Amino acid sequence: MIHLKNIEKVYRTDTVETLALHNISLDIAKGEFLSIMGPSGCGKSTLLNIMGLLDEPSAGVVNIENETITGFSDKKLSRFRNRKIGFIFQSYHLINDLPVLDNVELPLLYRDVSGAERRRLATEALEKVGLSNRMKHYPSQLSGGQKQRVAIARAIVGRPDLILADEPTGNLDSAMGNEIMEILEQLNRNDRTTIVMVTHDEGMARRTHRLVRLFDGSLVSSNSFYND
Repeated sequence: MIHLKNIEKVYRTDTVETLALHNISLDIAKGEFLSIMGPSGCGKSTLLNIMGLLDEPSAGVVNIENETITGFSDKKLSRFRNRKIGFIFQSYHLINDLPVLDNVELPLLYRDVSGAERRRLATEALEKVGLSNRMKHYPSQLSGGQKQRVAIARAIVGRPDLILADEPTGNLDSAMGNEIMEILEQLNRNDRTTIVMVTHDEGMARRTHRLVRLFDGSLVSSNSFYND
């Protein structure tokens, strides 16, 4: 699903050069649920952004579903990202002025999809995360766990092959965090969606198939778990 080879990421200013990622090579299989851990500032989110085509590496190769991304135009990158990848963020990134259903429909606005079909797909996604009774609510009327469920529905509404989740349980208590993990596990198990999740929670990481650890921008270990 994802092939990264010798990925480097350097951030430069006029006076400072910061090495964010160093020589990262990583393969992620289709249908795998992978977690990434490491101390703050070790490059986890940078690596996720490169996988999600939100950032370019300074060197190295990014290949997703046998497509080498290097050299894609901005338009082609956007189209590829919209059809192949769903994003879930720690801070939800919902639009407060839009009701839940409209928030979930947003990724479909960039496709050739009719209004009726957008509504059908968004309703289906909300049913999948158990929020069909909140479609007309606004984000301000929801709990943190409910907001994250809306964010998941938005991520899956276009039926992407890959979901990238950056600390999806980070702002939630343990009960809500477990509910969100159960939804992700179901998506992975039932729909065979490939999921890559950044987390600080060792317990959540151990519920995935494999844990990759980063330190100072380098990949230092990769441990497989055998979960039913």
